Amino acid sequence: MNTTLLANHPLLIVAGIFLGFVLLEIAYACFRQPRGQRRDALIEIIGSSLLLGVTFPLVMFLCTLLLDAVAPSLKNSLAGLHWVAGAALFLLLDDMTQYWWHRLTHRVPFLYALHRAHHSAPYMSIRIVYRNNSFYYLLMPGIWLSGVLVYLGLAPVYYGYLIVKMTVIFAAHSSVAWDDRLYRVRSLRPLMWLLERIISTPSTHAAHHGLNAGDGVTHYKGNFGNLLFFWDVLFGTAKITRRRPAAYGIEDLRPISWQQELFWPLVRAPKPAARTQRRQEPAQ
Repeated sequence: MNTTLLANHPLLIVAGIFLGFVLLEIAYACFRQPRGQRRDALIEIIGSSLLLGVTFPLVMFLCTLLLDAVAPSLKNSLAGLHWVAGAALFLLLDDMTQYWWHRLTHRVPFLYALHRAHHSAPYMSIRIVYRNNSFYYLLMPGIWLSGVLVYLGLAPVYYGYLIVKMTVIFAAHSSVAWDDRLYRVRSLRPLMWLLERIISTPSTHAAHHGLNAGDGVTHYKGNFGNLLFFWDVLFGTAKITRRRPAAYGIEDLRPISWQQELFWPLVRAPKPAARTQRRQEPAQ
């Protein structure tokens, strides 16, 4: 593992991979989403900018600040740990806790309001990877725990892990169904059977974003995994159909401003007249 390269340029590499998926969607004429509106573009651009420019750096800074104050002797205490063991720690403390955080936000109404923006998009695309309320990431335990592990000396491991994780997440959200082509290759069937039970793929993650559970594919009460789909397999929330929903989004969603999507509970909508909504609560 070239730790010098990863330590100096991990975010540039992630940005390059992200751009690669953007160009791939442009090449396949599926980056510009006809069902998308101006509000969708605002949520995606502002939400992504806040996460990458404010929330993520802030959490890392606060982790360093707090640990310097309360436990400075722990700094770099795990620097000599083998990278395999370090990667295992990130899988458990970042990816697995993100699975549980994601699952919890689909169960608790207050928390679902922080995650709703990610599901209100009527399409799958690389565009929606960072499409979330500002506080969704700020409260995500995995980012804080990653900050702790970085403080303990696992920064080079984290950067390599981050590149792998974000590549899988980008690929799982992409509107280019790369896994479809691999399913059709007879010699790859055993490998794909294993792969789709280990990492998130466009098929399994698209099911999580489906509009209507009655279509036999949509599974918004499961398929919560980010890097590892294995957590869904392990904890009983997996659904694998190798198909994609006919439509995406949130059924019967009332109009919500992009400001409320990004900044709730600081920005709240005027109280609407009473009405029945099947998927405003965390039924997803």
